[in-house]
Amino acid sequence: MGVLMFDIGVNLTSSQFAKDRDDVVARAQAAGVTGMLLTGTNLHESEQVQRLAQRYSGCWSTAGVHPHDSSSWSESVAEAIHRLALLPEVVAVGECGLDFNRNFSTPLAQEAAFSAQLALAAELAMPVFLHCRDAHDRFLTLLEPWLDKLPGAVLHCFTGTREEMRACLERGLYIGITGWVCDERRGLELREMLPLIPAERLLLETDAPYLLPRDLSPKPASRRNEPMHLAHILTQVAQWRGEDQAWLASVTDNNVKALFGITF
Repeated sequence: MGVLMFDIGVNLTSSQFAKDRDDVVARAQAAGVTGMLLTGTNLHESEQVQRLAQRYSGCWSTAGVHPHDSSSWSESVAEAIHRLALLPEVVAVGECGLDFNRNFSTPLAQEAAFSAQLALAAELAMPVFLHCRDAHDRFLTLLEPWLDKLPGAVLHCFTGTREEMRACLERGLYIGITGWVCDERRGLELREMLPLIPAERLLLETDAPYLLPRDLSPKPASRRNEPMHLAHILTQVAQWRGEDQAWLASVTDNNVKALFGITF
């Protein structure tokens, strides 16, 4: 299709990809996805995605502990994440943040793991890959003291309110937009907010295998999302923002290079 794209959020370690991971990557590349950031959500997965990033061209990874897994945070996990973060494939610390929606780990454990990872990222001068759900105020309170010590930050899979988006943009965060915006039931508010995001702060992602865009036509037989569907998300986001698709792809690619310090 001639448009090059980068997917900043692919959960390639998911068991949903266990049987055909090579094909998933090949389909993405055939659809114009020239780069992918593979998400680490705990120590084991962070180790796995680093190895996958080594294996597939155009792939990089994050290393961190998701709020759901915060109860696993320990001194030894911190040391292991630190070691991983020094490897060339690893370009961000995370996925880290707060999720008070389901509290799989206690808020206290989440806050401790989040703050520790912000400190680690600052020490290594690495950007952070962030998660926030139903925890906006506390999230910003913990994040704010570190922002001038970090090279950059992206709030991935943004689904918050207009005020929350404005607060994140005011603090210089990049905003990650997924196929959630294609959902005619839950995504309409986010769709209306798309023009509020300056192009130089926008990043695109599938969050595959989750959040399959509901407006794909024809509808896929499987509900599993794949990075090849990034092209659809780009098309829709460009349309709703009133921008040229190729131009937006180019700008978001440049944002990836600026935030993560990579070339592809």
